[in-house]
Amino acid sequence: MDIIDALSQLASRLPRLKETVQTEEGTKNALIMPVLQALGYNVFDPFEVVPEYTSDVGTKKGEKVDYVIMKDGKPAILIECKALNASLNINHASQLYRYFACTEARFAILTNGVEYQFYTDIEAPNKMDDRPFFEFTLEDIDSRKVTELKKFSKSMFELENILSNASELKYKKQIRHLLTQELESPSEEFVRLFAKQVYGGTLTQERRAQFTTLVSQAFREWVNNRVSERLQNALDGVSPNEENRLVPTVVSSVPASEEAADETKEDGGIVTTEEELEAYHIVRAILSQVVEPKRIFLKDTRSYCGVLLDHNVRKPLCRFLFNNKQTTLILLDKERNEKRINLESIVDIYKSAEDLIEYAKIYL
Repeated sequence: MDIIDALSQLASRLPRLKETVQTEEGTKNALIMPVLQALGYNVFDPFEVVPEYTSDVGTKKGEKVDYVIMKDGKPAILIECKALNASLNINHASQLYRYFACTEARFAILTNGVEYQFYTDIEAPNKMDDRPFFEFTLEDIDSRKVTELKKFSKSMFELENILSNASELKYKKQIRHLLTQELESPSEEFVRLFAKQVYGGTLTQERRAQFTTLVSQAFREWVNNRVSERLQNALDGVSPNEENRLVPTVVSSVPASEEAADETKEDGGIVTTEEELEAYHIVRAILSQVVEPKRIFLKDTRSYCGVLLDHNVRKPLCRFLFNNKQTTLILLDKERNEKRINLESIVDIYKSAEDLIEYAKIYL
């Protein structure tokens, strides 16, 4: 099972776990250890994953960190665990700070089982940074973030590669945060940057107030236009430029006669978006409870994106309609009667897990 499938399956259990798991130990067993296993680590091998790692740190004797992942017999990743539903902040990482300074580990993770904050020493050697360079949450499994998470898996872990990418991730995250702030409330410096390039007069207090409004409006319009263009490219099947990085279509191998029966348009140029792939992985994880994941396939068309059983268009498990007007999950029975479920976000698919399973059983 791929990492994203394992994580999506784990995420589907979160609503129930949040109601029952109250302790740190319960969080470790129900969430943190399965995540480590999804990354390829043997949590039952003390030479690979050491629980309750103990070392004397300065005047502190018998200090413990919850887990240490070992590489070549040396600490590589320190993990500090908190109980599910506990909020995470840097004050919870005191042990990580002390251990980071006196071990060979270059990475530290602070987690409550749902959120995972990754730290290293970008600002000063052997001193753990105050801010994480990467964050991941099971409540919003983004395919791009899973790609970054995979770099910490047992099979892909390469210290230098991650370190070289860590500073880029950290600074881009901070820049995105600053851009969000400027979008919401442009600073005087940000307003001046644009005003002086389009206005030749003196920037009086009145003019500055005017340009603050204009810059905010123009910024929002630019963002909205970029989003609309991207969505339209996906709907029209036009390949966007390289920076959009849309993912190629996964095409089924059903006979041409069945293709025609499934309303697929003859025109090509279909591009499967990351949003559609994310929805597909969520559905695959949910349905893995009743059917082997290898039997579940993605089928993209000009009018919708569908999930099929056994590459068979006569066995539609569900369909997605994602565009600027609607975000919809569609379930079909054998007579092609539709049940449409409006989604506020992709993760809302988890709320329809029972319906997905019941409709899937029709074709099993």
